[in-house]
Amino acid sequence: MPTTQTNPNWPRLVADIGGTNARFALETAPLQIEEVRILPCNDYHTLADAVRAYLAQVGLPEIRHCAIAIANPVVGDWVQMTNHHWAFSIETTRQALRFDTLLVLNDFTAQALALPHLAAGELVQVGGGAALPDMPVAVLGPGTGLGVSGLIPHAAGRFAALAGEGGHVSFSPFDDTEVFLWQYAKQKFGHVSAERFLCGAGLSLIHEGLAAREQISRPKLSAADITERALSGHSPLCRLALDIFCAMLGTVAANLALTLGARGGVYLCGGIVPRFIDYFHSSPFRSRFENKGRFDAYLAAIPVFVVLNKYPGLPGAAVALAEHLQDAH
Repeated sequence: MPTTQTNPNWPRLVADIGGTNARFALETAPLQIEEVRILPCNDYHTLADAVRAYLAQVGLPEIRHCAIAIANPVVGDWVQMTNHHWAFSIETTRQALRFDTLLVLNDFTAQALALPHLAAGELVQVGGGAALPDMPVAVLGPGTGLGVSGLIPHAAGRFAALAGEGGHVSFSPFDDTEVFLWQYAKQKFGHVSAERFLCGAGLSLIHEGLAAREQISRPKLSAADITERALSGHSPLCRLALDIFCAMLGTVAANLALTLGARGGVYLCGGIVPRFIDYFHSSPFRSRFENKGRFDAYLAAIPVFVVLNKYPGLPGAAVALAEHLQDAH
């Protein structure tokens, strides 16, 4: 990319930082995301080092404004990552990188902000009717952990994105099998959160717990291995684990939809569900989602969308940055 620029406000730098990888991109015009690069976090001592490395890769454009979505609570100036060693002051980092603006926000807040701007081809609907305009939207996504957010409509068609930690609410078992799995997890970990089951390691935990219940010896499998064996028909136990995972996700998604009144739809982000999207349509997810007694019909009307965009945190960070700069003037 050439370093000569006609407008000093562009390009803007956007990033989505997880515990394993840092995804960077340039926003060259509103929601025009280019030069996406993925850098392993462990390759860099600090966030600022990773930023400098990325900018060097894309030709050292002059950056004035930057927004970073990060898999962490963001409270005040100091950010200490829970699943990586990076810790930094937002203001000190801004000064070190010589940016006019450095906005840092929770990664699922950014993913939520991206949703109104995704193309239809980046969404797959799983049941329900039409999303109602100007109504709350629920967002959750199993991946390395379980991210949870929501969009609440407010003035002039804009949405406020929630910055919560809903993945850590207490898990609520639905049937006897889930009661057993809850007890199994409680013996190992104490508190059992929704995230304990609804993430990659959680699928492995479900499989492990089922093997223990059947008193059979099974090697510990990764989420990818369980999914492959489940879908190939080679392992009924893996298929049961995947069915239970999807059912649990249905329960948690329905709880969030009821809590928010999310008649604008429920959006499933994260890297896990898109890997088995064909199976997901016929999985127990939707029947469990609608299984809420007197509110079955309420939930049956709510559409669920699986987000296929691999990096929704990047356009979400761009939306947050645009709103921040607009509000600053």
